[in-house]
Formats: sequence, C-alpha cells, structure tokens
Amino acid sequence: MIRLLYFLILILIFSCSERGDTTIAKNTETIPEPDFTITADKTHNKFSNAIPYQLKVPDGSVIEAFTLEATGGQFNVNSTMEDAKKVDMDKVHTITGPIYVEGAEVGDVLAVELLDLEPGDWGWTLMEPEFGFLAGEHESAMIKTYKLDKENNLVHFSDNISIPMRPFPGVMGVAPNTEEMLVTFPPRANGGNMDDPNMVKGVTVYFPVFVRGALFSIGDTHAVQGLGEVVGTAVECDMRIRFRLSVVKDKKIEEPQYESKDYYATTGFGTTIDEAAKKATRYMVEHISTNYNMSWEEAYILCSLIGDLKIAEVVDLPHMLVTMHIPKSIFHKDRTAQ
Repeated sequence: MIRLLYFLILILIFSCSERGDTTIAKNTETIPEPDFTITADKTHNKFSNAIPYQLKVPDGSVIEAFTLEATGGQFNVNSTMEDAKKVDMDKVHTITGPIYVEGAEVGDVLAVELLDLEPGDWGWTLMEPEFGFLAGEHESAMIKTYKLDKENNLVHFSDNISIPMRPFPGVMGVAPNTEEMLVTFPPRANGGNMDDPNMVKGVTVYFPVFVRGALFSIGDTHAVQGLGEVVGTAVECDMRIRFRLSVVKDKKIEEPQYESKDYYATTGFGTTIDEAAKKATRYMVEHISTNYNMSWEEAYILCSLIGDLKIAEVVDLPHMLVTMHIPKSIFHKDRTAQ
C-alpha cells in the first residue's frame, strides 16, 4: 500500500511539471518576516539629504513598508473629477521613508530586493488635458476607480476587459547629495520616479549611494502599468511592501540598475528618448565589459545582438527613462571575470 501511494505521488508531481503547473512551488515559497516596519504616516514628498530619516536599520534588514496611493490619501474609490480638481499637489507622490541603512557610505551601492508587494483594496487612474504623453492634443478628462480583485489578481477595467495585476513601486530612491528639496516627479541618478513596470516582486534594484546611510524611500505604488505610462498615471493604489536592504561595496554604478533571475537591466534618464537610450546602452556596455571579461568593442557588439531597449516612462518631465535588458542565460561561467 505504501509503495502504491508513493508511486501515485510521483505520477502527480510528474504530471504537474509536464503541464507547467507551478502551484506546488508557489505554495512552498517563503517570504521572510520583516525585521522592521515603517508605516504610511512616515512620509515625505521631496528628495534631499536634509530630510531626517524615519527609521535606522542594519545592513541586510528586511523591511515592511506601507505606502499611500499617489495623492497621499486624497482620493478614495468613489472619487470624481471634482475631487481631482481639489488635489493638493504638495501631497502628491507621498513616499514612505527615508530609511537610514547602517554601513552605507558615499560611493557604495544599495541593493533593494523586492520580496513581496500586496496592493490595497482599490485603485484609480486619471487622465487630464495638460498631463500625459499627448498633453495639449485633446480637451478630455476622466478618472476611473477600481475595486481590485485580489482573489483573482485582476483589475476589472470594464465589463469585458480584465487586466492581470503586476504591482510595483513607481518611486524608489536614495537621497541626492543636496539640501535642495527636489520634486519627486522626474527620475534622476538617485532613482526617484522611474515608473518602470519591470520592477516587480523577485527583482533586485541597485542604487548608487550619494550620502551616508543612503536614506532610501519608496512609494507611488501601482497595481499595473504599461511601459511608457502614456496617460501619466497607472492603477494607483496603496500597498504593503516587503524588501531587503543590503549594502554592496564592490559595485560601482552611476544610475540605478536592476536584475531578476533571468535578466540584467540598466537604466538611463534624459530629456529625450535618444539621450536616455544612449545612457542605458552605455551603462550596459560597461556592465558586460566589466563583469564578463570582455573588451568594450565586443560588449558593444553584443548589446546589438541581445540587448533590448525598453521605454519605461515618457511622462515624468523633464526626464524620460529608458532601460536595456540582457538575458543572463547566454553567459557561460568560464567567460565571467574572476
């Protein structure tokens, strides 16, 4: 009887793998419990080294952070265009933090490993005539709100359109080396409003450190967004996020980079798509050349063969963000720099 039961279990496991069923793997996934929690009232909406930290943590800590939707709590699921006209812009992009990471020094890299992202119960998207990629080309305005279907991981856009959720933080960043209070709207070298929908669970994002402690903040959370965010907003929502903060001493970057188990990506911001794309390409050539024992010329050629340029966002003026992705699977261990 025991042999028969064992045989039946093997058949079940084999049949699951044959049809691509990953239920067993998902059920056994373990998300680390947080070492620290920072709540959604510990917020700010500028980037500056003069903003005092709200939490101090050791290198390698797992953080649980709660964020507000992009208006900082001014909208709700029943909000209308009349509510949109009354929004206090000083509360827009309310981000949770800053978090001081012990051991982070100027010139280091801060690694932010996204472990889990849980959207709130509702979200919204707003379109206005003077905002978005087609700003000035129309007079239309609209707000859509949604009750998020977390049981099925869907945003129900309409009666016949449902969109799978891919939650991510639109704003992540460290403090720049300035006391000036910089608005959060454009992406910069410190990160900021990158609005890259590839920065999802399982991705590690790397930030150059400009001040002691890094002073990391996170927010502007989205349930789903397309590359480009052309209307200027995504499905904006509250979120509970778990992430690990680690200091990297042997890595040097000028602007944020990130990776998943399958690919590595560089980012570049600029006032034009061309400028941003050139920077993302340049950073990828440097990454490949440095990490895979390859000449600059070979790395540049390789980027033309396997590098995918992607427009992350085109609406966070004055800067746009472009990324380049390369698959990790093509690299052999004997080619890696020792």
